[in-house]
Amino acid sequence: MTITPAADGFSMPAEWVEHEQTWMAWPTSNETFGDGEAGEDGDGDLHAARVAWGRVADTIARYEPVTMVANMGESQTVARYVERPLTVVERPLDDAWMRDIGPTFLTDGQGGLAAADWVFNGWGAQEWASWDRDQDIAEHVIELSGAKRYASRMVNEGGGIHVDGEGTVMITETVQLDKGRNPGWTKEQVEEELRAYLGIEKVIWLPRGLTRDYERYGTRGHIDIVASFARPGVVLCHTQPDPAHPDHEVGKDNAALLRTATDARGRRLEVVEIPAPTVLTEGDHGWVDYSYINHYVANGAVVLCGFDDPRDEENAGTFAKLFPGRTIELVDAREIFANGGGIHCITQQQPRV
Repeated sequence: MTITPAADGFSMPAEWVEHEQTWMAWPTSNETFGDGEAGEDGDGDLHAARVAWGRVADTIARYEPVTMVANMGESQTVARYVERPLTVVERPLDDAWMRDIGPTFLTDGQGGLAAADWVFNGWGAQEWASWDRDQDIAEHVIELSGAKRYASRMVNEGGGIHVDGEGTVMITETVQLDKGRNPGWTKEQVEEELRAYLGIEKVIWLPRGLTRDYERYGTRGHIDIVASFARPGVVLCHTQPDPAHPDHEVGKDNAALLRTATDARGRRLEVVEIPAPTVLTEGDHGWVDYSYINHYVANGAVVLCGFDDPRDEENAGTFAKLFPGRTIELVDAREIFANGGGIHCITQQQPRV
């Protein structure tokens, strides 16, 4: 008989509970970031990514400890980009999306810390991705944290799940049922695995993610750019006010579905629509997937994606009302989005026990 976290009393707490620390991974040379920094003060893609990652790390480090996993021999580069003291450890890395390659931490309410170690295969074995090293990062982080490890047989990423801490998880059909991730799996099998490894009772399925997320370097529909819980019973939903953008209909459909959904406690969800930035396209890359949903809740703060857009301050005000007592920190996330994700994608919380 397989022993699961839920059977041992563990579940995934909401992101807004107190954290012990935040885990991140340092950008390294690869298909996403290019093959060099173009000098310490250069303008290469890797340099630009490290500037962006460093800005996020500096912001979070004002509120809680940050541990940065760097590729072998690259820990010395972190200090060039991050002003605040961090813990830096070296482990073999392919990429830098800790939300997806790292573990999902769990607690039992009695001082125990555990973690779900999902199978990682490069977001559905995408042809550009490398994961020989990243598939082991969750296990490395679990060992460093001292958590008890539970290995799942399901391909999944942290960006593909969002919980309310009271038994409800939101996911999308195009991620967990992706033929590149879990071929042949049914919704029932996915729900069974999530119950066993997250300790949840209710699964809310959304049909898909944002349009750009299905292009190169996309995740094929991660939930954490589409919808998130602000507190039990309250869901934030990305909406695109401009009908010229294909995500206009996606947002409308998701919001309508969420308004009909109930959580594990039987509550009808309150949906707060979070409008996308006013910018619609990015150079030659087509439609943007800029989203304020991809924020990170740290101790005493919400680190919110900024886009140098009129809606930055508008949505910062909304988040201030939704997360009273926390400082709203707007951090420019355009370079992170240019590489395929946002602030939530590059962070992973370890709850305090």
